[in-house]
Amino acid sequence: MTTQNNLMPTIANLVWPEGKSTNALRFVVLAFAGSLLIALSSKVQIPFYPVPMTMQTFVILGLSMALGWRLAGATLALYLLEGTLGLPVFAGSPEKGIGLAYMMGSTGGYLLGFLVAAVTCGWLGEKGWDRNVFKTAAAMFIGNALIYIPGILWLGLIFGWDKPIIEWGLTPFILGDITKIALATAVLPLAWKFLNKKYDV
Repeated sequence: MTTQNNLMPTIANLVWPEGKSTNALRFVVLAFAGSLLIALSSKVQIPFYPVPMTMQTFVILGLSMALGWRLAGATLALYLLEGTLGLPVFAGSPEKGIGLAYMMGSTGGYLLGFLVAAVTCGWLGEKGWDRNVFKTAAAMFIGNALIYIPGILWLGLIFGWDKPIIEWGLTPFILGDITKIALATAVLPLAWKFLNKKYDV
């Protein structure tokens, strides 16, 4: 099943279909619930090597594919707005700061990358990339790259490229990201197998 624009229904479309009388409510509820899930995922640290791992990027990228690009973009925009207003939704907050002061610090580039990656993975989800193991892995890789590029560029800008920026902002997280990509390649296609049977799509 495809849409007029050759886009496929997302998981969110199947679980909670759009309707003229409920579109606004659906949009608000899903965006708010998604922003809450992202905030919660930033707070849970899993012991890992060489640094503890959170599930935040897994949730952001996987959720975005399930929501589609518009709703994913709105969800991340709401999450960033919550952080801007001083709510402790970011990893390390409030201990490491809140609001704009936190966002302009070392993680600022990654936060921008979250939004870009969410919209991109949401669009790929509408293209059906979350239904196939290899395409899911590719989408997660692309999403991770879109997070790291502005993240590392921002680190270099504020600390200087004479510092070990890659060692600070990339290499400690590679093993964790590979693990989360592997998990996504199992979870999303498996979810679609269940939905295909339940909704006959």
